[in-house]
Amino acid sequence: QVQLVESGGGLVQAGDSLRLSCVASGRTFSINRMGWFRQAPGKEREFVAAISWSSERTYYADSVKGRFTISRDNTKSTVFLQMNSLKPEDTAVYYCAADTSRLFFGSEYSRGNAYAYWGQGTQVTVSS
Repeated sequence: QVQLVESGGGLVQAGDSLRLSCVASGRTFSINRMGWFRQAPGKEREFVAAISWSSERTYYADSVKGRFTISRDNTKSTVFLQMNSLKPEDTAVYYCAADTSRLFFGSEYSRGNAYAYWGQGTQVTVSS
């Protein structure tokens, strides 16, 4: 019911910036939250950032606080991830996620199983 397409990944050097975009289509009116997750080589998928569609409340993993910013354009059904001061450890495939259900605790935004819809991923590679 919701389709997500990420873009904006690429190969950059440490300290550079990238902005990822995720465009939602389908039943976008029902989206409750959208988030970003990433999976690095040899590691499990981890939470990066999320945003509530109703309040624009944002949530971040400790590893990216102060460097990454999540934002949205509700009129265009798009979520962005501005990534500054990139580090080699940020190298991963970044996935956009969305869900239509309601959450009651901020901690729940970081759980992968709280998102039913996922994009195809976009590769971010940060060289040293």
